[in-house]
Amino acid sequence: MALTLRPPTASVDRFIGAPADTVWRVLVDLDAWPRWGPSVRRAELSGATELALGARGTVWTAVGVALPFTITEFEPGHRWTWSVAGLPATGHAVTAVPGGCRARFEVPWWATAYLPVCAVALQRIGRLCDQRAQ
Repeated sequence: MALTLRPPTASVDRFIGAPADTVWRVLVDLDAWPRWGPSVRRAELSGATELALGARGTVWTAVGVALPFTITEFEPGHRWTWSVAGLPATGHAVTAVPGGCRARFEVPWWATAYLPVCAVALQRIGRLCDQRAQ
């Protein structure tokens, strides 16, 4: 696991011994978000069937608060970012490397306290990918 602080963002990344496309599918599967995201109880899209640039939806936090979200950047198979309740939130990226991939979460510099939550999410994503491979 690596932590990087480069204003205006900070990030945490982790090697996952699964193909990048497997990790990508977990990252864009809204039904999987509660399984890897400690702060997510549920998520759904509004008027779309999959994540894409400009897609909108609602995410329910772990404490049950419903918040609107918008996908603000989307590079299929590689990276997506979103805003939640109108604020820049996490970026999610995956890059193929020998033997698997590196998955990275980035946050605005003012949200660096959220990086430990992102680190837990990366661990859970690794476990989910292991389960899908079995």
